[in-house]
Amino acid sequence: MEPVGDRPRGRWWTPYAGLYGTWRRLGGEKGVRVAERELAEAQREHWQRTYGEHPAMYGQEPSEPAVHAARVFRAAGAGQVLELGAGHGRDALYFAREGFTVLATDFSPVGLAQLREAARGQGTAERITTAVHDVREPLPAVDGSIDAVFAHMLLSMALSTKEIRTLVAEVRRVLRPGGAFVYTVRHTGDAHYKAGTSHGDDIWEHGGFAVHFVPRGLIDNLANGWTLDEVHAFEEGGLPRRLWRITQTLPR
Repeated sequence: MEPVGDRPRGRWWTPYAGLYGTWRRLGGEKGVRVAERELAEAQREHWQRTYGEHPAMYGQEPSEPAVHAARVFRAAGAGQVLELGAGHGRDALYFAREGFTVLATDFSPVGLAQLREAARGQGTAERITTAVHDVREPLPAVDGSIDAVFAHMLLSMALSTKEIRTLVAEVRRVLRPGGAFVYTVRHTGDAHYKAGTSHGDDIWEHGGFAVHFVPRGLIDNLANGWTLDEVHAFEEGGLPRRLWRITQTLPR
């Protein structure tokens, strides 16, 4: 994907203001699909701009889920990690420093450019490959070719429940038997749940960021056919954000 340019702002152009509900009224299921595409495009633009204005916005240290995931992946004998939604790369860089080979994907070319620059500075560039990729599309890997998959808050982006289910099915497709999947989501106990603008399907936009807050039942449903090893509640950031960290394994 190419970066999208700035669009004019004003009362007549409102990229986040209830697109889902508006398009549902105007066009039924077809309208919902159009609304989802509009929201996805608006979010991509927002993240492009945010990464450009705030390089390394999440800092240089790895997230707690990434530290946990590295232990899980090592215990499972993983050699390579596919990270979805890698952003500017603090966790991808950590995995590379820990000796893993990493395929880092994100829909923001700006974020991935920052990742590559940091990897060169840390001497880990040979261990990291980046790919601009929207997780609404099939994952860039063949069946059963990946040892481990990591996604910190990616499944809580502006994805519909249907898109989340499709993505988890894709993760299952590319993982080898015995492969581990560690991901995190903000959940419905978070302070921002039902705050800001609703886009339906438990997606709420606050401060320009659209977030899908995931109920506990969906976590269990997404683990159908997997071994659900752990669902761990934790907090992150100053708000704080309330999340679940999920560890599940593809049966051998």
